[in-house]
Amino acid sequence: MTLIFPGSFDPVTMGHVSIARRAAKFADRLIVAVLENPNKNPLFSVAERTAFLKDALRDVKNLEIESFCGLLADYAQLKGADAILRGLRNSGDFEREAPYAAYNSRLSETEIETIFLPAAPQFAHVSSSIIKEAAAHMNEDRFGFTFLAEQLPPAARAAMQERMKSHGCTT
Repeated sequence: MTLIFPGSFDPVTMGHVSIARRAAKFADRLIVAVLENPNKNPLFSVAERTAFLKDALRDVKNLEIESFCGLLADYAQLKGADAILRGLRNSGDFEREAPYAAYNSRLSETEIETIFLPAAPQFAHVSSSIIKEAAAHMNEDRFGFTFLAEQLPPAARAAMQERMKSHGCTT
């Protein structure tokens, strides 16, 4: 089975890493696909997000990490995917993702399915948006000792710390 786990991963969180590791156990091939979305203003470039994922998941053997732009259904078909993988933290995620699952199935020639995998309990409250918001308000001395240290892989945490020096509050 080939699964595609798409996302913006801006930044990569331990929740993303957990979903990928767990899914890799039942997939023959897992493609983590970093979305290039020209309509978003990401904190990290596609190359940086891809590098963070490669670092955090370097020991997972049946894993590929790459980027894509365009329709997910087209990309999934191009890659010969059997299903799209989406992580869910809560019912709100399901309500937001269910229409996309139907949309991707209808757009794909193979009527690709979407598999939903619930987040591990310790990551059910974490989102990239929350991480960015918290990081923007933390000073350098506190950064490594907060919940962020538990929520970001080391390479992403170091990059976030450096990036936030120029993006945080000035007052």
